[in-house]
This record gives sequence, structure tokens and C-alpha cells, in this order.
Amino acid sequence: MNSFIQELQWRGMLQDMTPELEEHLAKGMASAYLGFDPTADSLHIGHLVGVMTLLHFQRAGHKPFALVGGATGMIGDPSFKSSERNLLDKATLDHNVACIQGQLSKFLDFSEGTSNTAELVNNFDWISQFSFLEFIRDVGKHITVNYMMSKDSVKTRLEDGKGLSFTEFSYQLIQGYDFYHLWKNRNCSIQLGGSDQWGNIVTGTEMIRKMGGGSAFALTVPLITKADGTKFGKTEGGSVWLDPEKTSPYAFYQFWLNVSDEDASKYIRIFTVLDQATIESLEAEHAEAPHLRTLQKEIAKQVTTMVHSEADFEMAVKASEILFGKSSTEDLASLDERTFLAVFEGVPQVQLSKEEYAGLENILDLFGEKTHALIFASKGEARKMIQGGGVSINKEKLTDPNAGVNFRLLQGKYLLIQKGKKNYFILEVK
Repeated sequence: MNSFIQELQWRGMLQDMTPELEEHLAKGMASAYLGFDPTADSLHIGHLVGVMTLLHFQRAGHKPFALVGGATGMIGDPSFKSSERNLLDKATLDHNVACIQGQLSKFLDFSEGTSNTAELVNNFDWISQFSFLEFIRDVGKHITVNYMMSKDSVKTRLEDGKGLSFTEFSYQLIQGYDFYHLWKNRNCSIQLGGSDQWGNIVTGTEMIRKMGGGSAFALTVPLITKADGTKFGKTEGGSVWLDPEKTSPYAFYQFWLNVSDEDASKYIRIFTVLDQATIESLEAEHAEAPHLRTLQKEIAKQVTTMVHSEADFEMAVKASEILFGKSSTEDLASLDERTFLAVFEGVPQVQLSKEEYAGLENILDLFGEKTHALIFASKGEARKMIQGGGVSINKEKLTDPNAGVNFRLLQGKYLLIQKGKKNYFILEVK
């Protein structure tokens, strides 16, 4: 077996661990779990650190459990949060859990027949079997209020003056019981998580010691930050999701392509499975010609292919070349609609009916009353710019303002109009 701990160490993915964990792992195949909060129907790239931790754990020959918090998702983890979350109903949570499992299957091997196959478990399955009285009698009595109050995540909320509901306060008891349940019933001896989860995780090891008389282990990974101090995984448009309907593969690819050099050196270790020699070689190549962005391109390739597919990666590269380099009408037409709209997100749009479009006699008519106010101040301006070679449609320069309108509609309904070098407009025929 490869050393899981050593793998995390050289990748910069190890924050804290309990004593004797490395010796425990050296004895043979062990089992560990990591929890995912199912408050959305997609993971985002902030979850990828945990996912990659489970991936490396399985690659090292151990058995990973991915726990989705169907029960705890109804409460909301208060750890370092400024306010209580909205509670979700069971139907929504069930939908979210199913979506998350599909995304995890791209990273973890869930196939049957291998001893260390990954498994997905839902804590609703066992927490829902408790009555309130049973839980506080059989579980709550083992952990003191003083112990729970000593956790930084709780103290932070109490000190900021906003308080903490009993619902949120009970979260660490439930997470601790999850660890005990998996330890007792599935031989799961390790809990993994982000560094902000340390308090909740060691509550679990304490519960195992008191309720089961056994020992268990904890390991946390650092919370990822950006070199400029801004929050990792956030853009002006919000979170970067793994779901292609929430964040297109093109936008996903662009996120990684645009990380800083300093961040790229860190991220290529955390978010890819490339080995150390390969990464160091790429870093040396990048250092010789930083403007070529070798590291960023490799990260974008590796992560986009892993999360989406090689075809999505290739489409994203092609789309990037269309926007930032020279390309042809054929290149533009080869994009699928989702990628096309992602590339030109925010570009002003105007619509014509099929009847209006069919009635256009020449290109100048295309810039008539319905469209010229958006693109040109007048038909005269349009004529002048066309004659000067400053207007393109679908990447083809216009030369004759009186020529007929016989353009190929992209995806059967769009024209991409370019005015000058940087001004784009989309005409949709509906």
C-alpha cells in the first residue's frame, strides 16, 4: 500500500491528525468516512478537497465511505457560520443526495466485488430511528455541555452576540454519533474532514471511547484559500459548481485557467492526481515561460476532464480560442448551445421572429429599427462600419451592406454579430 499520510503531506493536504493514525493505517486496509452537507443538489469546487482526500485514501488501498447528511442537513452545521441555515424538507434532501452520489462516482470506485469499494451512506437511515428521548438518554448523556461549549465553532457563535439555537448546538452530538455508528457497524475507524470540522470530529472519537470503549482516529485537511485573500471557489457569478447546468464546463475550465501562478502551484497538487515528478517538471517548464500558463492549462485540463469529460474539456478549449484567438465560422458552429451561451454570457441580445428574419432583404435591414438601437445608432453608421470592414457575422467579415441575408444560424437560431474588435451582440431568431 502507498502511504496515504505521505501522499497528503507532499500535496499540502494535511492539517491535523490524531496520534498513532499512521501506525493504524500501516496495519492493513482501514476504513474512513467524510461527510457532505446535502443542502444543494450539486457539490461545488470547495468540496473537491474532501473528495480528493477520499480518492487518495482509496488509491492507497483503503475503503472510503462518503456520508451524506440527510439528517444533519435538516439542522445545519453551525461551525464558523454567522447565522442559522434554512432547514430543508426530506424530499428536497433525497433529491440532493441522489445528485451528489452521481457526482462522487466520477472520483470514487463504487463498483462491487473489490474489498475497498467506496460506499455512500446517509445518516438519516440511523438518526431517524431515534426518538428525541432515546437520543438524549442514550447518546447525549455521554458528552458534557462543558465539552461542547469548549469547541471554537460554538464559542465563535456565542461571542459574536448572535447566539446559537439548541438545534444547531445539537449538531456535534449527531455528527459524533455518526462516527460511533459507522465505527460500531461498519468497522470505520477514521473520520476525515476540513480543518473547521476538527471539533465535531473529535467529539466522535470521544463518543466512541465512552460508548464503545474503543479508539478511533481523525484527520483534517486545510481550508483552501487564494493568494490574494479572497474566498476560494467564488466568482462574481457565485459558486463554481460541478453540475454543468449550474456552471458550464466552459466557465468551469475558465476558472482554473485564470488562477494565479502562486495558486496554480498549490492547486495542481490538491486537485489533480498527477505524481510529484510530473508536477515538478511542469513547474520548471512554467517558470521558464510563465506567460504560457503551463500550470494553469494543465490544471484546467485535468480537473475539467475529471469532473465533466474529455469532450467537454476539448469543447472548452475550442470555445476559449473562439473568444480570445482567431477562429472560423465552422469553429463557432461546432459549439453546442450551452457552451455558445456560456462563452458569450452577458453579451447584449436582441430577438427577431422567424417571419421578421425571413423578410429581411439585405444586411442593412438586419440593423433596422428593431436591432440598430442596440448595435448601431443608425443604418448610416452600420453602412459606414460595414464598408470599413468593422463588422462580422459568425466570424465572417461583411463587405457589402446591400448583400442578401443568407447566414447559417448557429444552433439553428443565433447570429453572432461583432462590431469592432471587442463588441459582441447575439441575434436570436425565435
